[in-house]
Amino acid sequence: MHVVIMGCGRVGSSLAAELEAAGHSVAIIDQSREAFRRLGPDFKGRTVTGVGFDRDTLVEAGIETASAFAAVSNGDNSNIIAARVAREVFGVSNVVARIYDSGRAEIYQRLGIPTVATVLWATDQISRRIMPEGTRSEWRDATGTISLSEVHPAADWYGSPVLRIENVTSARVAFITRLGEGLIPDEHTVLQEGDLVHVIVEEGKIAAVEAALAKSPEES
Repeated sequence: MHVVIMGCGRVGSSLAAELEAAGHSVAIIDQSREAFRRLGPDFKGRTVTGVGFDRDTLVEAGIETASAFAAVSNGDNSNIIAARVAREVFGVSNVVARIYDSGRAEIYQRLGIPTVATVLWATDQISRRIMPEGTRSEWRDATGTISLSEVHPAADWYGSPVLRIENVTSARVAFITRLGEGLIPDEHTVLQEGDLVHVIVEEGKIAAVEAALAKSPEES
């Protein structure tokens, strides 16, 4: 598929290289020609100098045939404007914008523009490791209905099959993080001390899932 990226900073250039390595065609936009040096000599995609929310610039980058658009410049306003133009003017369905202001990120997420709030993500990840009690949301769908959350089962769950969580709660186990690596569990995977459990759950049922996991599997 063809992907258009706005912003050739560290995130944009890394994303461009990763997508190209995966076999996708990539066009990257930046106001500074010098920024394209970050792409390195092996980059085969299209580089477009210009403002990422300008229609002519987007057309030059191939937005009319793009399957996805990522706005990852260092300006919140520019990213949101560009994301809206890509979606509302050119009909790109898969659009994401990086936002530094977590308050704005929440607003635009509710409006249906998927966002990545850099500061919010970093703070959440750090606090999760410092204070590992309770459920912490890692992602919500655009409607705010479904949440990907990290949960912390009571110690009595250690030694139980991971998928037992699905038998006693309304949550679905998406993956676990074990010793710093992601693992998709199967029917043989057993919970170990130190595992981080990530579940998909309806937003309104998180409290019930927490309550069930605070008890032993038998009590739940």
